[in-house]
Amino acid sequence: MERITLIQHLRRRQNMAEGATGEFTSLMMEILVAAKFVSLQVNNAGLGEDILGLTGRVNIQGEEVQKLDEYANEIFTKLLGNSGLICAITSEEYDKPVIIPPDQAGKYVFTMDPLDGSSNIDVNVSIGTIFSIYRKQSPGNEVTDDDLLQKGSQQVASGYIVYGSSTMFVYTSGEGVHGFTLDPSLGEFFLSHSDIKIPESGTTYSINEGNIETWEEPQKNLVDYMKETDKETQRPYKLRYIGSLVSDFHRTLLKGGIFMYPGDQKNPQGKLRYAFEAAPLAFIVEHAGGKATNGQTRILDIQPSEIHQRTPLFIGSTREVDLVDRFLKK
Repeated sequence: MERITLIQHLRRRQNMAEGATGEFTSLMMEILVAAKFVSLQVNNAGLGEDILGLTGRVNIQGEEVQKLDEYANEIFTKLLGNSGLICAITSEEYDKPVIIPPDQAGKYVFTMDPLDGSSNIDVNVSIGTIFSIYRKQSPGNEVTDDDLLQKGSQQVASGYIVYGSSTMFVYTSGEGVHGFTLDPSLGEFFLSHSDIKIPESGTTYSINEGNIETWEEPQKNLVDYMKETDKETQRPYKLRYIGSLVSDFHRTLLKGGIFMYPGDQKNPQGKLRYAFEAAPLAFIVEHAGGKATNGQTRILDIQPSEIHQRTPLFIGSTREVDLVDRFLKK
């Protein structure tokens, strides 16, 4: 059986695309290299190098920054920023965008959550990186809000890397969703999940039920419905919740069901970031045949008004996301 590396896969896609310049392939290869650096640090955490624990710094989200958070953010920023392929970087860890000098800039905008689920680092639970790529929209050298605040539907590509029992790189550029697993002995990502399709329905739901007292009644009613017994609709659903968005989404993508992070009385707009988490994963799930909504609107149709905008997120199989519309949509 032929083993196809991620680089070979990208080059084959490039050769089939009319008018391709190779810039997108080069950009993805930079992301690939950064992912290998982070994977190595995650796998070696606790073995000599002081990479675990807190930095003592608080990010723009008001969250304490882990040392691995900072490391991943710096690695992706350095490699992508020096690539000559992008004009700006926005990150969950940066208050403001990083603007690349015009003489070193390219035509893409790169957004990232460099290390999602970092609160799980010290207990050896799967964590990950989420990223997306947009094309610069405004003319000239200046980077404007037209470039930085694009709808999710305008993404050129998005993906995530899971650092778990194995390291997986999953991405879409609008032509199927493909997963690659890192062979640590060779240092190469090999195609392991070709043209991923999320099941039309699933048997699990993923949500932090510790927040139930702050939920609005429609959200409580939705979860109560999922817990009811009804053989015809395969209920009750099973609860599966890791607390690391990348890991919860990865399981949902492969096995079906739904991940939910609703708004509540404390956080009406939810806690997940639109640009760094919701939009990239929505782009992936739609190209795998699933759906993503904020409870009222398709995620990819939302026009963000600020870089760190938050949103509720309901994402997964079509049957389960349609249930959200039934219970929550006004």
